[in-house]
Amino acid sequence: MTSRWMMEVEQVRSVEVTWSVMSLAVLNEGRDLPETYRELMDRGWGPVRVVIAAAQQYGDKVIKPLYDAMGTRIHLGGNKDFTNVIAEALDEVGLDAALAQFAESDTNDDLLRASHQRAIDLVGDDVGTPVIAVDGQAFFGPVVSPAPKGEAAGRLWDGCVLVAGTPGFFELKRSRSVGPIFD
Repeated sequence: MTSRWMMEVEQVRSVEVTWSVMSLAVLNEGRDLPETYRELMDRGWGPVRVVIAAAQQYGDKVIKPLYDAMGTRIHLGGNKDFTNVIAEALDEVGLDAALAQFAESDTNDDLLRASHQRAIDLVGDDVGTPVIAVDGQAFFGPVVSPAPKGEAAGRLWDGCVLVAGTPGFFELKRSRSVGPIFD
């Protein structure tokens, strides 16, 4: 949802987004989790490993399109067959189908962990994904659903940048009342 929001922000503010890779699978590595969530995290390695491998081969410019192609299939399409998701997403983005082999390989896991750690180093260990960094400030979130559009996206951006730049500001949170709304 945050990536959708940031695409809106780019349209209404003078912002150019650079996409990097974070992973809930990496974030939750080694943590004691409920079994069903642990299974989800274990499966989550495959797609993000492919994104890292694609970025290694083609450059960072492929991160967002590949992330979107996979995310649309998983979250909007409800496709939980990650092998299929990866193959279709690579085809959609025009990337080498052989990259799918990296889903089951830990070859680039150090690169994945390093990419994830760069974001965590900006904000600390008490957060999750996403992380946004702007003008020397970084913050976790926002977690928002549905993603605001147009000027509403810009106003949320302005507020986030304002609070993130306030010395001593650390957290703003409330309980979720809805799940992801993709519209």
